[in-house]
Amino acid sequence: MLAATMRATTRGAATGAAVGRIALGVVVVVLTAALAGCSSGPEPRAGAAGPGAAKRDAGAERRAHRAAPKNVFRLIGDGSTAFTGSQPKQPVAQRLTPGQKPPQFVVFSWDGAGEDGQRLFSHFREVGRKYHANMTYFLSGVYMLPEAKRELYDPPKHNAGSSDIGFNDTEGIRNTIAQVRGAWEDGDEIGTHFNGHFCGPEGGVGTWTVDQWKSEIGQAKSFVKSWKTNDPGLKDEKPLPFDYDTELVGGRTPCLEGRKNMVAAARTMGFRYDSSGVDNQVWPKKKDGIWDLSMQLVPVPGRDFETLSMDYNFMFNQSGTTQGDPDRHEYWGNQMRDGLIQAFDRAYGGNRAPLIIGNHFESWNGGTYMRAVEQTIATVCTKKGVRCVSFRQLADWLDAQDPATLAKLGTLDVGQAPAKGWPEFLGEAGGGRAETGGEGETGGEGETEADRTSGIGWAHAGVYADRAGRRPESGAR
Repeated sequence: MLAATMRATTRGAATGAAVGRIALGVVVVVLTAALAGCSSGPEPRAGAAGPGAAKRDAGAERRAHRAAPKNVFRLIGDGSTAFTGSQPKQPVAQRLTPGQKPPQFVVFSWDGAGEDGQRLFSHFREVGRKYHANMTYFLSGVYMLPEAKRELYDPPKHNAGSSDIGFNDTEGIRNTIAQVRGAWEDGDEIGTHFNGHFCGPEGGVGTWTVDQWKSEIGQAKSFVKSWKTNDPGLKDEKPLPFDYDTELVGGRTPCLEGRKNMVAAARTMGFRYDSSGVDNQVWPKKKDGIWDLSMQLVPVPGRDFETLSMDYNFMFNQSGTTQGDPDRHEYWGNQMRDGLIQAFDRAYGGNRAPLIIGNHFESWNGGTYMRAVEQTIATVCTKKGVRCVSFRQLADWLDAQDPATLAKLGTLDVGQAPAKGWPEFLGEAGGGRAETGGEGETGGEGETEADRTSGIGWAHAGVYADRAGRRPESGAR
């Protein structure tokens, strides 16, 4: 299983809420007894949608899955990885035709993916197969490095061998390798959560330079590519069936910090997207040459703010601890599930913006958030016109679209459907700004853009934000 040090004390991933409907995003806190920023022949399913596999929409029926050629196999380096051809079970991205309604994309992603004694990685792979959902697993590089070789990790601004989430042991690495291999063969994406998960102002990732980020990314790749060398007990394991230098195209930073310099480094190292920001439920755009596929602000049912679409944020706003009142566990899980489904509904019936959800393989508050995520997958991934995809698959689809079409989609606000319908809105003669009004338009009476987006700039308020994620009146910096 993952080394015990991984599960001791780490920093929070994100939290927040703003006055009104809006949450403020990410709060960095120290939690004990749980990991807050990292955790520890299948059916063709990439992006499949509709009520059951038999009722996929016509677009899904046309998608062909590329299988790796049987005679293509080439070991890479020490044999920890191998080139085996194109990844199987990938949908072919198709450009929207004039007037065509966009699919409803949903991305479920996992920070610090690793297989420990909870077996949540393997469990959610089964969930994905059951509901035809591809996902993105952000692997932490140090989860592929044994404790005995910890000195091989030389993090920026920290001593060699340091890590806020520990390292792994032989059995934990073996189990994680098995899940990473199976996930890729299922059509899922293996992204990165980088390595030591350092947060905050004292040497945290938000203080790193572009060159230091290049070092961090290079090391994350190297641990995935050299586990046989670093742990001789694994020399007889099968290689991972991909070239990580080409397969790694995106990630999410620890605590959502350090994004600017990370992106500057990553875009020179093959990255095509980043998911380290906070956004509203609107259509994504390219920023600094790569897709900004940030997590989003979603409703918190029964509360007067929104929070980030991540399990940690719901937990922080509900209990403020991973071990809250057991009598409240079920309610808290239901609240997260219902909030995510409300967010889905306003996109599905509105602007069709992709819904981006982040999670951790953790049993916080009795595992209630894992139940919430699984129930959300079961609810949304089975609906007509919905494609539950990986970030890479979403980026493929975005890259295949006419830029003018994406620009037009970008004029729709949260939950705003075209007033005169999709055929006219995205027809050949379409152009200009989105129409106001119409079914699915965002917001309540009198709501403004400022009401929804206030506080975005305080996504990294850290320990100076209160439980709702608001900047305090004093003491903030």
